[in-house]
Amino acid sequence: MPSSTPSESDAADLLVLGGGMAGLSAAARAVALGARVLVVERAPRLGGSALYAGYLWTGTTGEAMHALNPHGAPELTAAVVDGFPAALALLADLGVSYGPPVTVLRHGTGHQFDTAQFVDAARRRVTTNGEIVTGARTERLRVDDGGAVTGADLLLADGTRRSVRAPATVLATGGFQADAGLRADLVHPQAERIALRSNEWSRGDGLRLARQAGGRVANRGGGFYGHLIPAGVALEPELFVDLALYYSEHAVLFNLKGERFVDETAGDHLTTMALLDQPEARGLLVTDAHGYREWGVGAYVEGAPATDKFALARRRGGRCVVAESPADFAEMPPEWGYDGAAVARELTRIAAGAPDGLGRRYDPRPLDRPPYYVVEVAPAITFPFAGIEVDRAGRVRGETGPVAGLYAAGSDIGGLYAHAYAGGLAPAVVFGMAAAEHAVRRMT
Repeated sequence: MPSSTPSESDAADLLVLGGGMAGLSAAARAVALGARVLVVERAPRLGGSALYAGYLWTGTTGEAMHALNPHGAPELTAAVVDGFPAALALLADLGVSYGPPVTVLRHGTGHQFDTAQFVDAARRRVTTNGEIVTGARTERLRVDDGGAVTGADLLLADGTRRSVRAPATVLATGGFQADAGLRADLVHPQAERIALRSNEWSRGDGLRLARQAGGRVANRGGGFYGHLIPAGVALEPELFVDLALYYSEHAVLFNLKGERFVDETAGDHLTTMALLDQPEARGLLVTDAHGYREWGVGAYVEGAPATDKFALARRRGGRCVVAESPADFAEMPPEWGYDGAAVARELTRIAAGAPDGLGRRYDPRPLDRPPYYVVEVAPAITFPFAGIEVDRAGRVRGETGPVAGLYAAGSDIGGLYAHAYAGGLAPAVVFGMAAAEHAVRRMT
C-alpha cells in the first residue's frame, strides 16, 4: 500500500480527531485564536451525531446541575455550567442563530439551534486557516520518548498514509457506542445487544488511542444517555427523534414479571438506563387516553416537532395494542413472555391512585382514563458516560498526571455524568473550546 512522506504541509498547530460538535468547536476556536488546524473525520461527512440533535442546554446553575446529575465529577460539571455562556458566544461568533431559553428536564435551560448550520459555519471557519480530511482513520498517535503526543499517523480514504506532526491533539471521535464489545465492557453486559441511537462511526477510536498513549478510563458502568424505543423496530437515523418514546414520563413501565421497577416520571433517559438492568432488557410501556392525548402526540420540549409516537411505532411493526381496561392485560398472548395477570393487578392499583414504594413523583395522576396504549419497548444508546478521564481543560489524565499534548472532548470523555444526564451538545462545545484554548496558550 502506498504511503506519503511527511512534509511541511503535514504539520499543524492543533490536530483534531473527529468532526462532530466537540471537534468542530475545538477547531473553530483554535482558528479564531490564530492556530493552524487539521481536522480528521472517519465518516465521509462532518457533523457526527450532532446532526440528529437540536438543543444546547445544561443545568441553569451549579445547584441545578447537581440536582440533575448528583454523582457527576464536580470539576467537570462546574466546567460545563461555567462555560455555557462562552458556548453560546461561539454560536454567535459563527453566525449561528439560536432560539430563546426554554426549560429542559425541569432543572435545565437551553436554546434550540440548527446543528447543520453550525457544522457548515464551523467548516467555513476552519478552512480559513486549516484543513479538513474526511473518510480517514487514525491508525496511531505519535508519542515521543518523553511520553508526549506529537501527532498521528492516518490512513486516508484512498488507501494512502499520512503522518501529521502537531504539538497538541484533541480526541473528539464521538464515543464508543457503535462498538458492541466496548458497550458490554464499559456500560453494561446487556448493552452489547441494544439498539444504536447514534451515528455508526462512533466506534471507540478516541478511547483506544488514549489508552495507547497512557490515558485512563473513567466511569466504567456509569450509565449512558439514550431513550426508550419500540422493541424490534429498525432505528434509522431519520427516526432517532420520532421513535424515541419521551412520553414514558407520563406512563408506567412493566418488566417481564409484571412489576414496575423505576419511577418513570423522573425522565425517559433514566428509565432507559433502568430497563437495561431488567430481564432481557425489554418491557411494556402503558399510558391511558389522557397521557396519549397530552404527551404521546405532543412535543417533548417547546419548539420540538410533535409526532404520534404510538401510531408510528405500530406502522413500523412494533408490538402495539390498545386495551380497554386493566383486566385485558390478564389475557396477554403467552408468547409475549409477560406475567399479564401481574400487570393487570398493578395497573388496577395505579388507576385507583393507590401509593407504592416507587411513587410517581413528577406526575402522580392515576392512569384512570381508558383505553390504554401499550408499546413493548427496549433501550437505545446515544452515547456512553464512561470514557477518557480528563480535567476541566480537557487534558487527558494518565497514571502520573496529564498526558502531554493530548486532550479529549465530547462523548469521548468519561465521568461528567453518572447515571444522570444534563445535555450532550453543551459539554461538547465547552470541552472542545477549553481544549483548544489550553493547547494554543501552551504554544505562545
